[in-house]
Amino acid sequence: MTGYCTLGEAMVYALSRTVEDRTLVFHGFGSPLVQLALHLAKHTHAPDMVLVAGATYGVNPTPPFLAPTSNDWVMDRGAEASLRIEELFDLAASGRMGRMFLSGLQIDPWGNANVTLLGDGASAAAQGALPKLKLPGGGGGCNLSCDAERITLWTAGHRSVSGRKGKQFRLVPECDFITNLGHRAVDGTPRRELGHRGQGPDWLITELGVFDFDPYGHLRLRAVYPDTTVDEIREHTDFSPVVADELETVGLPDAEMISFLRALDPLGVHLQELRPEDRERRFDLTG
Repeated sequence: MTGYCTLGEAMVYALSRTVEDRTLVFHGFGSPLVQLALHLAKHTHAPDMVLVAGATYGVNPTPPFLAPTSNDWVMDRGAEASLRIEELFDLAASGRMGRMFLSGLQIDPWGNANVTLLGDGASAAAQGALPKLKLPGGGGGCNLSCDAERITLWTAGHRSVSGRKGKQFRLVPECDFITNLGHRAVDGTPRRELGHRGQGPDWLITELGVFDFDPYGHLRLRAVYPDTTVDEIREHTDFSPVVADELETVGLPDAEMISFLRALDPLGVHLQELRPEDRERRFDLTG
């Protein structure tokens, strides 16, 4: 009997619950939390989803274990087929990608995400200002955020950190650069007026809480973990998040799900995505 789950397992479960059955879902690469979440979804409530794996583009793979890198071909084991990258983008552009998972070093209240550069704000970047820090880039996330039907955002770095210039936030009022489009463009134009196929992000999962987006496209706190509070989330968010009228506690996976996850990730690869203090968080399942 499993008497507890870890924060990582709770995040994986929350991510998995954003997946609908009978949809094509792409997780990109670089996140073991998301990789585990999609395999958990297919193992439980979404057996007929079509899972397209990150860097390998394998369709419905059944890897024996989670590898330390998503570019390892063991993650393609048992795949029914393998796509070329242009085929993946064609699927999204033709409206057949039901959900995509994206993240960012910055995420704003409208679900825009930045993995391109850190500088002096979006307006300065648009005018050609040199970046303070060049980030890896979107890897096609710009296109996919416009074409995929729904987007799940996630970050395991919601908690702010103190630096030489004060607090550094992951959830910010304005991204320095918009790599992946949310519900409002940099000039304030609502997404629905831009004519994109996709509906935009509908969930954000972090190590502090679970968010959705209100009818205006603004981030809204829906649930907290058993060990987090609204005040703590406000402290680590650089804008005032909308809070749902009926705030909930984040749901936790059951013992069978936890056993599945631990068997799939015997090396504890997903722990690399969590900060050291978050790796120690535990939630009791026996109460």
